[in-house]
Amino acid sequence: MDVERTALPGIGLRYEFGTERGRRMGVVTHRSGRRELIVYDPDDPDSTSECVVLSGEEANVLAELLGGARIVERLAELERQADGLVSRQVRIHDGSPFDHRTLGDTQARSRTGASIVAVVRHGEVIASPRPDFRFETGDVVVVIGTEDGTNAVESLLANG
Repeated sequence: MDVERTALPGIGLRYEFGTERGRRMGVVTHRSGRRELIVYDPDDPDSTSECVVLSGEEANVLAELLGGARIVERLAELERQADGLVSRQVRIHDGSPFDHRTLGDTQARSRTGASIVAVVRHGEVIASPRPDFRFETGDVVVVIGTEDGTNAVESLLANG
């Protein structure tokens, strides 16, 4: 699916895409954190038929509902395809020894055999985070490996 990104000087960014049923939708991200979910008029592609203004928190909740479910569905399919492979979602809690530290600092793969394949932050999925990626309280870390390996990553992120 193609997403068109347009800079809106002084405002932020607009992202637009077409649905399978031929509708145009978009999101305007304001510098303030406010988001607008836009549905374009099917008879006039330059006009909107709906515009829902979302606070930063509301946008994050919506993104988490949409994006988080999608990655979980994909991981469930991977589990069905690979016997013995499991996925786990581990939240970075306040007080975690890895809060504000990098993925590389965890040495998770070499210490546990499991892989950190994505991080969900404020509803945004960060796939294949790099070793210099910094964790924050509230991040949901997506781990794939054996049951023992994913348990070990959960313990590592919680206790060091």
